[in-house]
Amino acid sequence: MDAIQQFANQLTDETRILIVFASLLVFIVLENWRPLFTFEYRRLRHIGFNLIFVVTSGIVTLTLAAIAFELIGIDDVSWGLLPLLNAPVWLTFIISLALLDFFGQYAIHAALHRYKWLWKFHLVHHSDTTVDASTGTRHHPLDIMVRELLILAVIAVFGIAPYVYVIYRIITPFFAYFTHANLNLPPRLDRYLSWVLVTPHMHKFHHHDTRPWTNCNYGNILSIWDRLFGTFVYGNPRSIRYGLDVTDSSQSTNLGYQFALPMNRGIKTDY
Repeated sequence: MDAIQQFANQLTDETRILIVFASLLVFIVLENWRPLFTFEYRRLRHIGFNLIFVVTSGIVTLTLAAIAFELIGIDDVSWGLLPLLNAPVWLTFIISLALLDFFGQYAIHAALHRYKWLWKFHLVHHSDTTVDASTGTRHHPLDIMVRELLILAVIAVFGIAPYVYVIYRIITPFFAYFTHANLNLPPRLDRYLSWVLVTPHMHKFHHHDTRPWTNCNYGNILSIWDRLFGTFVYGNPRSIRYGLDVTDSSQSTNLGYQFALPMNRGIKTDY
């Protein structure tokens, strides 16, 4: 655990960004080698478009983190619920990551699908009609802001150590790229992995263009949350049709259209 703490504490923002982009590159290469679907699209243009959201998400994330850690002093872990447990460092680390994954990924993701005003923020992510690894970067700034505010609140309430947040910020994008990758894993391997982790075949159902498929498989790292709360779905991913039935699929890579989706009153949704 000392090595993990030292690694996280010495990690610069530049190095962390490099690791994140290296993860994305790995899955871009893998999905090119073993694709699940053969899309008729300009792949580099699609990736470049989705990477625009990395910039907007990065601005939101770094700004909120700076405010929370530097101005509010959220890095003080002498208070909060976890220190009261007096648990070993390794156990506290595991619990902290699990809490961040549950609240910062599963719970808020389910809320984004449950409440109309949040769902409008999340439309950008689901409007991608050619889901690949780069889709994991595709989030409206307001979507990211809601997620980050909850994550910071969880850190404050539970007293999660800053180094755990740093590790979480590396693991989360890795799984976002992995689960969105247009990667045809061997079916048996994917199914076995899905007992513990969210896998590409599992998450693809979440990107089906109609309900009830859209309202399933909310997890990012651990699949246990979907299994516990009855939102787990698994089947043949080749039956999936990507996108949304309430947005204009021809505008999937129209930046103005995508950024304006939360304010687009022409989009009718039951949420």
